Amino acid sequence: MRARLGGRVVGLSAAALLAATALVSAAGATSGGVDRNAIELYSDGLVVTPEGVATVAPGTTQQYLPGTRVPDEPDATPERRAALAALAAEQRAWLDAGTVPGAGTRFEEMSRGALADLHALVADDGAVPAALHERWGYAWPRDNAFVAAALARTGHVDDAVRVLGFLARVQADDGSFEARYTLDGEGPPDGRAPQTDGTGWVLWSLGQVLAATPEGPATSPTDVSPSTSPSRTDVALGLRGLLERATDRALELTDSGRRLPPASPDYWEVREKVTTLGTAAPLLAGLEAAAEAWAVLEEPDRAHEAAEAAAALRALIEDEFGARGYPRRVTGGPRDAATAFVLPPFVASPLAGAEAAWRGSVDPMRRPAGGLAPGGSWRPDGISWTPQTTLYALTAAAVGDRGTAEQWLGWIDAHRTSSGAIPEKVLADGSPSAVAPLAWSSANVVLALDRLDALPAG
Repeated sequence: MRARLGGRVVGLSAAALLAATALVSAAGATSGGVDRNAIELYSDGLVVTPEGVATVAPGTTQQYLPGTRVPDEPDATPERRAALAALAAEQRAWLDAGTVPGAGTRFEEMSRGALADLHALVADDGAVPAALHERWGYAWPRDNAFVAAALARTGHVDDAVRVLGFLARVQADDGSFEARYTLDGEGPPDGRAPQTDGTGWVLWSLGQVLAATPEGPATSPTDVSPSTSPSRTDVALGLRGLLERATDRALELTDSGRRLPPASPDYWEVREKVTTLGTAAPLLAGLEAAAEAWAVLEEPDRAHEAAEAAAALRALIEDEFGARGYPRRVTGGPRDAATAFVLPPFVASPLAGAEAAWRGSVDPMRRPAGGLAPGGSWRPDGISWTPQTTLYALTAAAVGDRGTAEQWLGWIDAHRTSSGAIPEKVLADGSPSAVAPLAWSSANVVLALDRLDALPAG
């Protein structure tokens, strides 16, 4: 694999990506103030250099050339400074070719950095590692789906299509997805069970990408490449195989909406004995998106089939989960962050009672530093998780609650690393921990700010 920057290959092989934890600076082996018994900060951020993409040592405040993730090296040779300046110009050109959500607000710098981080993480073949660390150096369908949506909604449709193209290549013939894949696309790295939610997330992402792609006449049924500026129909045609396999899989898993999907691991990534909202809701989101995608392809029978299944599954989720207050598991119990999945931007309209359940889920999930855990029954370790906290910012923006969205975004902004990256976790004392940047959280921030931009001022 090679990381790609603004159309220029900057040289990161699959093996080199796993070695990218080699530190840019030896300063600060651990982040200051982190409890030694807690999770350390493994990286403070990333840098893009002529040699490739690498991580920043924890405890190091990396200085960048303005508006980029290219390091500022004032003491470098003139030749080196010129090469870095060229990379910075390419990254700024890529950012300027799209939109930076939150421009002109207090979140602009965070948004620009999150977008630059995502761009650095996307490989030529579309694979996106969750983060630059050997334990996170795999492509999760869920994370990749959110990254594709964020890229498309900020005007980088070609990059989004490349990410979905990778997912199409690793998708099984029956439409299913493994929990995660090696970055060379050769398959799963271990014996984890497949995750049913992946099918739903990929369909939802395809819907987001199509909605962000300009309409226009099709140029070719097969040639969807970065140089062709594809129309909405081009993208749908180029990804038709992905759409067809995933739609068929979602219909099979739910018996066309007449039953809940079987138990499966979801974003908690643990085995489950009963169906979770974190599995059922993404399939609903996926079926709704599939109906819209088939309509783009002017295949009304398939569009109707997906829409009918989505309507039936929506009613079933309302009956089975909604009657219990939308708990994590269909058998009842505490809620988790999947309450966000039964609200926009994942479904076209909120399920009955879903918004109240989502708001009610916050207090049991809140952690000492102010962020959220994945669920009310999550282990009481005091750690806030940025994927879920940013997810709630996105949902708040999508339902029109600017104040709540800005509150969560402000918390994320205040808990970035010293280099400006969004970490995966935040400890009870407010220290960032684990890896930074995390692709899923960065994508959520971009998506949330994009939604805020669409709200009326005030």
